Amino acid sequence: MHDTNLLQLFTDDIGHAKRLLELMDEEFQVLGERDLVRLEKLLADKQPLLAQLDQHGRQRSQLLASLQLSADRAGLEQLAARSPLGRDLLDRSEELGQLLDRCQSINERNGRLIRANRASVGNMLGILRGGDTPGLYDARGATARIGQQRPLSQA
Repeated sequence: MHDTNLLQLFTDDIGHAKRLLELMDEEFQVLGERDLVRLEKLLADKQPLLAQLDQHGRQRSQLLASLQLSADRAGLEQLAARSPLGRDLLDRSEELGQLLDRCQSINERNGRLIRANRASVGNMLGILRGGDTPGLYDARGATARIGQQRPLSQA
């Protein structure tokens, strides 16, 4: 009974992880386009998937613990050794692990794009506010700073 429940949790989470991957790929495109309306919708769509993955992860741990097994790969292997569904449990666990690893790498990629966008917007705001002005060159080719900078809105 526990092995059937565990297998169902793995199967459900594989579907959730695949959907999450689709949303994260779409998120990457939307971040590049800086479409905040679509980004907000994508984030709202991701939240229930993340919550479900988290909840199922806790349920898997609790199922293994209720059988006096550790809540890790070793515990799952012990259960698989005594279950007729053992091979399926291990296969689904492996598939879910690979999908979650892909989710993590795509999330890191999206995070890098967010940081780059944030830096770019910060630089533009600094120029508009008049605080961060790029260095200019004087007649000798050396970097010269203009003493008093005004924001573009006051130029």
